[in-house]
Amino acid sequence: MFGYAGKLIDVDLSKEEIKIVEFNEEVAKRFYGGRGLGVYLLWKELGEKWEEVDPLSEKNLLLVLTGPLTGYYPGIKTAVVSKSPESNGTVGSVLSSEVGIELKASGYDGIIIRGKAKEPVYLFVNNDTIEIRDASKYWGMDGTELVKTLTKDVHEELKKKEKLKGVPKEPAIMYIGRGGENKVRFAAIMSKLMHAAGYGGYGAVMGSKNLKAIVVKGSKALPEVYDKAKMKEMIREFQRELLTLTTFREWGTGAGGYSVGKDRSSQPVKNWQDEYHDNEEISVANFENKVWIKKYWADYGCPVNCMKISYLRYGPYKGSITDAPDYELMAYMGTNLGIFEPEKIVYLSYLVDEYGLDGINAGNVLGFAAELYQRGILTKEDLGFELKWGDERAFAKLLELIVKREGIGEILAEGTYRAALRISKIKGVDVLKYAVHVKGIGVGAHGIRSELDYTKDVSYAVSVQGGDHTSTAGLPAISYEGELVNTYYDSAVICMFTTKPGFERIIEFGNALTGFDLTPEKWLNEVGLRIIHLQRILLLLGGPDICWDPRKDDDNPERFYEPLPSGPAKGKAPNREEIKQKVKQYYEEIGYDENGIPKEEVLEKLGLSKAKREVKRIKRRLNLE
Repeated sequence: MFGYAGKLIDVDLSKEEIKIVEFNEEVAKRFYGGRGLGVYLLWKELGEKWEEVDPLSEKNLLLVLTGPLTGYYPGIKTAVVSKSPESNGTVGSVLSSEVGIELKASGYDGIIIRGKAKEPVYLFVNNDTIEIRDASKYWGMDGTELVKTLTKDVHEELKKKEKLKGVPKEPAIMYIGRGGENKVRFAAIMSKLMHAAGYGGYGAVMGSKNLKAIVVKGSKALPEVYDKAKMKEMIREFQRELLTLTTFREWGTGAGGYSVGKDRSSQPVKNWQDEYHDNEEISVANFENKVWIKKYWADYGCPVNCMKISYLRYGPYKGSITDAPDYELMAYMGTNLGIFEPEKIVYLSYLVDEYGLDGINAGNVLGFAAELYQRGILTKEDLGFELKWGDERAFAKLLELIVKREGIGEILAEGTYRAALRISKIKGVDVLKYAVHVKGIGVGAHGIRSELDYTKDVSYAVSVQGGDHTSTAGLPAISYEGELVNTYYDSAVICMFTTKPGFERIIEFGNALTGFDLTPEKWLNEVGLRIIHLQRILLLLGGPDICWDPRKDDDNPERFYEPLPSGPAKGKAPNREEIKQKVKQYYEEIGYDENGIPKEEVLEKLGLSKAKREVKRIKRRLNLE
């Protein structure tokens, strides 16, 4: 195959066995790579018993995958796919990490990890050397300490082994902090201190397997490509186009910290009680002038350089280091908690990075808890301290309790939705209306009420990845507006911030690489649709602790039906009946029946006839047969 190694490392941690498995071109054409290939592998191995598989048990699989464009297209991403401890479905979660290209340079397209190690371990891959190694000395370490220690240890070993002089590139590493070790459901898999595969809660899956890290260093050539001359020409074109993203290069996504709230009325403020603010303290210019120590930072091969590094040199939080922060953390560790000062936002962002938590879902949980305190549902006695908006020290204490799973943190570590269920039962008050999630996953920091952002009406409600703002649905369903295009980027595996050349030209690039005859129409109507339908089936199977009923759960958070209280979009909110009609329209266009379940004839057309067995189980559970 062109662009693929055609091989996956299969690691059984329980049996301490490692083998190499192959996949053929037919599988590659049908599921491409990354998110698509991961969904297929999960369904193939776990589909018949999906409802019984606890995401935090050794029965679950953790997949670390590349895509055909990994190492060739500008920039770098690595995909992580598993059964999600948040949604009980599956999420294609991608992070900026050189693990992807190092895997390809070792001769593999990814890793299948199964079972559970008896003691803490890390996985080491160096070309043909693949080892399960003792990680006892690293267990309990958070981000900075782990990256310094483990990277140095392996780097020194490699230099001695290869008798290298000078300073060769260090190995790539993906790892978990204490959040993952203690199976916090919104724990992330981290890379380079500040990058995270956040959505999905896969840090908890990694922790449940006693797997502390994956360390990879490859020195082989990347797989051959189909049309090298055309690829080289297109790479040069794409590089030139991406270099024109000057605003993004200067400010990164952090530029939205002020404007998304002020201009779009689409930013979480105090657990989404509002989405508007006019507080210039959170302007990216304040971050640049106060806390940035490195303005341009790019991952492998990326001409955009959108990442920034913030570091607190002075004050009570001296030593805190994080990225810009990016927009999502500016919002969720900032405005969502009533915090606008750069230093405080950097401090909280640093903590979630160190602990190895998804900053979006961590912020979602913190905001939820703070509103319950505001309303007198959670008390000082419940928490052990006061939890007021704007108090970064209190939120830091709560994060520590969550990571340690102590006190109220034991409940909140289950994520917003599960915590809401438990607190409602304990307090005898329905608090689900304060839980801003879709199918167990806290929504990204982009609201739908103002209709001034890219997220609108059913963006989250019918997405197969719930509250994930990087995979939002839309109408028309079979179009460039829906999540089918993002499914391609996650399967290819590339960064959405390097997609300026456009969907059609990127597919053309992929064809020059692989030799496939894929067209945008074929992706939208066949390949991407096949992946979406499998994801939808696994999401609706759910289990074992929570299952979703599309008749009530394909909806927005209750909060999004409350009219905006201030700003230029004051009074706006979606109409519930109109949303219901749009959900039905989406069903029809995407190929679901009137209850939101994939139609058997559509599955047949997509070559997924075996998935009809899962559809029958879904219908039986919902009493639709």
